[in-house]
Amino acid sequence: MSRTAVVTGAARGIGAAVAARLATDGYAVALVDLDAGAAQAAAEQIVAAGGRARGFGADVADEQAVARVVEEITAELGAPTVLVNNAGIIRDNLLFRMSVEDWDAVMGVHLRGAFLMSRACQGAMREAGWGRIVNLSSTSALGNRGQANYSAAKAGLQGLTKTLAIELGRFGVTVNAIAPGFIATDMVRATAERMGVGFEEFCAGAAEQIPVGRVGQPEDVAAVASFLAGEGSGYVSGQVIYVAGGPKA
Repeated sequence: MSRTAVVTGAARGIGAAVAARLATDGYAVALVDLDAGAAQAAAEQIVAAGGRARGFGADVADEQAVARVVEEITAELGAPTVLVNNAGIIRDNLLFRMSVEDWDAVMGVHLRGAFLMSRACQGAMREAGWGRIVNLSSTSALGNRGQANYSAAKAGLQGLTKTLAIELGRFGVTVNAIAPGFIATDMVRATAERMGVGFEEFCAGAAEQIPVGRVGQPEDVAAVASFLAGEGSGYVSGQVIYVAGGPKA
């Protein structure tokens, strides 16, 4: 049976890797991103590799945009029964320098976005009697200097995950979270540049602090998302899995 998966923030990095992996797993994949062109470009790469995918543009923090994009996905690919809430931004700063706008922007994309997308997709999952929601948290949920907004949003996602697992479990829907540690993405590259450190040097320094001796790749996260989105994870719900090369929680 063909199922439709939705991945937000899917144009690059972790989101693109998750979308590609789910397509390999046999899902029709909707790649949702604020940058519709980049989402479609990533989808075309999946199609070229033999998968079924399409890019969609939407701001996940906008209630009307979310309703519209879920309708479009349903019409073009089928009703979504897998949702990966990956969309995110960073607006790092120390508390006394952090603006209300930066707080609201991060909360809006990460937490409000996951809420709106989950609410919009859960109806199809309940109707199907089967569904998977995977939320992307972070090791920053445990606290990280300069990330009061990001850390609070990611911790909030863990609470949302556990609550939705309780509410939706009786309908055959599992809800879990992945909390990546250091993953080599464009977002991390931008952080290194902002700090005036070369990307390779930045990664090497991080790897020294990670028990497995290397930094993570987007595909490491995608592998866990693949499991949580599949049939074999039906008795796993309300969990936070740290994909960080060592113990974190």
